[in-house]
Amino acid sequence: MRTLDRERAALVVVDVQEAFRPAVQDFERVAAETARLIQGARVLGLPVVATEQYPKGLGRTVPEVAEHLAGVEPIEKVCFSAAAADGFDLGGRDQALVCGIEAHVCVSQTAHDLLERGVEVHVARDAVTSRTTENREVGLHKMETAGAVLTSVETALFELVGAAGTDEFKQVQRLVK
Repeated sequence: MRTLDRERAALVVVDVQEAFRPAVQDFERVAAETARLIQGARVLGLPVVATEQYPKGLGRTVPEVAEHLAGVEPIEKVCFSAAAADGFDLGGRDQALVCGIEAHVCVSQTAHDLLERGVEVHVARDAVTSRTTENREVGLHKMETAGAVLTSVETALFELVGAAGTDEFKQVQRLVK
């Protein structure tokens, strides 16, 4: 299956941290789209896993994202792949919707590790960034050629909802407007 399924999917939020705010392109947009994904995951009952790369040096998850992570303690890591971090667990899910920073390092290595484990990976390209356009594009290209599905926040959320006419649809629709 190459479509997200709410019974199979988990959201993986990779390193949306304060030190990246001045360093990466489109940080505010990526943080806002990540927050939208977290809110949608909450509405739809998806497990959420979040990580922080060396928070002593790079800071914590930014407030505009962290405020939606109630009950989710970000996993601190020094390895680049979130999937290789101690405590990383998709809760038995075999699909991962991935977002975060940086596309060509931590996000890419996370996606590759998950693919190697047999997890179907979807990458929300509008919720992923790097310091340069070239590095973002390299990361997205590597993930896609390895088997990840490139998607968008809105596409992913509506795939997970599946149909109109429900309270969940209405809540997700409000998120994307």
